[in-house]
Order: sequence, then C-alpha cells, then structure tokens
Amino acid sequence: MRYILLPVLLLLGLTIVMKKGEEMPQKDLKNGTILAFGDSLTYGYGSDDPGKESYPAVLSRLTGERVINAGVNGETTGEGLRRIDRLLREYRPGLTILCLGGNDILQGVSHKQILANLAAMIEKIRASDSELLLIGVPDFGILGPKSLPLYSDLADHYALPLEEKALPEILNDRRLKSDPIHPNAEGYRLLAEKIYEKLKKEGLLYDREKEP
Repeated sequence: MRYILLPVLLLLGLTIVMKKGEEMPQKDLKNGTILAFGDSLTYGYGSDDPGKESYPAVLSRLTGERVINAGVNGETTGEGLRRIDRLLREYRPGLTILCLGGNDILQGVSHKQILANLAAMIEKIRASDSELLLIGVPDFGILGPKSLPLYSDLADHYALPLEEKALPEILNDRRLKSDPIHPNAEGYRLLAEKIYEKLKKEGLLYDREKEP
C-alpha cells in the first residue's frame, strides 16, 4: 500500500523535515489548551458518561489542562476537514490531537482519499501554530485490528509524533470494548493514559514554569 500512498504525499508538495528515528526536540507550546479532534472515538461513544469518561476528559485530569472534546459521532475525514478551521480559530490550541478515519474505513472510502484529507488537516493545524499528535486508527483485518499504514506514512512525511498502538491493542481486547468498534470507559481511560505517556515522551505538555 505504501508504494501508492507515498507518491500521493509527494504530489501534495510536502517536504520531509526530519528522519524517522530522530529524537523530537522539546516543544515550546504557546498555551496549555489541547484540542482533541475526531469522531466517536474522541467523543467517547460507548462510555456511560462521555463528559467524564471519554479520553479527552481523562486526559484533562491527567495533564491538568483544558482539553476540548471536539469529537463528532459518525464524522468522516472529509467532514472533519470542513470544520477544523473554525475550531482552530476559536480555541487557538497549543496542541491538537488528530484521531479520524474510522468512519471512512467503514464506509469504504479509498485510502488515497483518507490520506489526502488527513494531510490537508495536518497542514491547517500546522498553519495555526499548534503542535500535533496523530493517532493511528485501525482497520479490522483477518489478524485483528491494526493501524492503517497511511498513518505512519503521514507521520514519517511530516515528522509527526504518532500513537499507533493504543487503539489496536484496546480494540483487540473484548474487556475494553462496549461494542466491536468502540472502547468502554476502561478502554478510554487506557487510551488517555497511552496518549499522556506519548505526550510526555515527545515533549508536548505545556510547561507552566516558563510562563512570564
């Protein structure tokens, strides 16, 4: 699949700025606001109380920061692309977490189109001066859930931090699911913890000691 996806990225006129494996430098976030942007996996569908049990809600408690839950149930990457500008302008997040693509996969949208939509959103997020963490969304193959290669292609090409193991691991454990494609409260808690650890590793948590 990558021999198809990588030329698509090149046609978009993108530039690789870091090589895979290089350590990401400490980021100087403008503020501590985190925009969690995505679909039902961000909204917290499948939990009893998304306001308290979604991964953005748990992440807010872990980080002590304002985490905006911008998850919309059923949203595709095309729909997300049409609404992300408004949210970036409204909240001006120091960090955006992008987790989209599951509904495209279920609807049979081509991987080429998913990649193009996600690439366009990445460009908008970067243009807004927000840092970005990309979440890999799994497809359900014969060997179980596994993050689509297009997410690692995007992460490599943009030198983005990528969390691609958490969702497949959660959705491969029936104890952590409310239905075949959504975590339960415990699954969302684990997802938030995995994201939190990734943010710490990548230097993407706001440093209040640097406040004037």
